[in-house]
Amino acid sequence: MNKEEIYQYLKKHQISYEVNEHKAVFNMGELDSVKLLYPEWDAKNLFVRDDKKRNYYLISVKGDKRVDLKNFRKQLGLRPLSFASADDLMAIMGLTPGSVTPLGILNDIDCKVHFYMDSEFAGNIIGVHPNDNTATIWIQADQLIHLIREHGNEADIVEV
Repeated sequence: MNKEEIYQYLKKHQISYEVNEHKAVFNMGELDSVKLLYPEWDAKNLFVRDDKKRNYYLISVKGDKRVDLKNFRKQLGLRPLSFASADDLMAIMGLTPGSVTPLGILNDIDCKVHFYMDSEFAGNIIGVHPNDNTATIWIQADQLIHLIREHGNEADIVEV
């Protein structure tokens, strides 16, 4: 799904959202130059895989938060983790680096990606790209979890 298809998908599922159109941003540093509606709720998204390339995970945390992958994997009992390749990102979620978003999971036809959202978002909003890094959409984090589960992917709220 592209950006417009994401908007239509959210409307079809009666998910309310706000859109923040902006210049293309490819990392959290570049986002500092963009005026966001709710900067404190913007998400940083990490697409990682285990050492056997069997399991893929998307981890969403607040933009200013660091993720220690070694501690994260120990906390959840996962195999060693590293960042997935751009080829894997495109093949699984149809995304390019700089556009990583939980909404890309809606392109994961084989439901390979397990989504982990930081508990800081629970009960609040979350800002994520609509499969395109020229906009940020703001939706209720709990609705995002519901959409991903409804799609067939695993989704958990965890303390990161």
